[in-house]
Amino acid sequence: MSKSQEVEAFGWACRDPSGVLSPFKFSRRATGDQDVRLKVLYCGICRSDLMMNKNYWGVALYPTVPGHEIVGVVTEVGKNVQKFNVGDKVGVGCLVGSCRKCESCANNLENYCPQQMLTDSPPYVDGIIIHGGFSDHMVADEHFVLRWPDDLPLDSGAPLLGAGITMYSSLRYFELDKPGMHIGVVGLGGHGHLAVKFVKALGGKVTVISTSPEKKEGAIKNLGIDSFLVSSDPDQMQIAMGTLDGIIDTVPAVHPLQPLIDLLKTDGKLVMSGGPLELLDLPVSLLISGRKIVAGTDIGGLKETQEMLDFAAKHNIVADVEVIPIDYVNTAMERLEKGDVCYRFVLDMAAH
Repeated sequence: MSKSQEVEAFGWACRDPSGVLSPFKFSRRATGDQDVRLKVLYCGICRSDLMMNKNYWGVALYPTVPGHEIVGVVTEVGKNVQKFNVGDKVGVGCLVGSCRKCESCANNLENYCPQQMLTDSPPYVDGIIIHGGFSDHMVADEHFVLRWPDDLPLDSGAPLLGAGITMYSSLRYFELDKPGMHIGVVGLGGHGHLAVKFVKALGGKVTVISTSPEKKEGAIKNLGIDSFLVSSDPDQMQIAMGTLDGIIDTVPAVHPLQPLIDLLKTDGKLVMSGGPLELLDLPVSLLISGRKIVAGTDIGGLKETQEMLDFAAKHNIVADVEVIPIDYVNTAMERLEKGDVCYRFVLDMAAH
């Protein structure tokens, strides 16, 4: 693709591992035959944006424009696009590409494709670096664009494209979605509070497991949880042993797994989604003695993500958000690193 075929864009980029973002002009590819171009209206801020900015995983390509919880309105479509029209409200989540040929892709699991292309880091097939949603517009193949339900708010709905689908896919795949099930949620942050909302909408009971007792009152009042365990209180943890059908663990830091496994019933499942960088100790004997499972999970494929958005719209599930202008983004990142947000920041890309 020649430079004349590229389209100028404006966003905020991180240029080095300091994590500081600043205004940045860059190029996006021209709208191809299968492409949808959208004006970005809102974009959620995820902890993984912070980790990518600071190159915690060692894969950052600077300068990088973060953002993979993107909601906007279609401004242009390629001649072969069939699902979208100019003016449609749409979303773009964590993926903008995959091989479309492997077994995972054939099973609507593009998120597990070995050649997946993330929204905010690698080069696209044409060699142009993919930049995320902290920008004025976005372009993506229509297969990776999601129809936005009419009844779903744009701003508070944006985090569903990252945190929301991760929680929804965890519950569905591991069959922790049955009415009456008692599910634990470890960590009451951006992911955890959405896990609570999905479990409640699915007819389950929720116990939040947290190191922060000060979150109890708000979790009961605002999220309608059924019980709250302070994980550092051995008496509380002992009383609750063997009471949970499953646990969704959203904590990204190193923490002991044995107390959580002890909370599970026979055949219980501990599903990890937080992704600590360091190794965790796994007490295998506890798994054997209770036929328990420890598993990992990621986001969902495009089909499941659309299903999740429709489910959220039907059940009025949105994130609890603090909507901010883009020029507040560095302060927001500092607050996010300290855990000072309840529960998710969302950028209003039209605010100045």
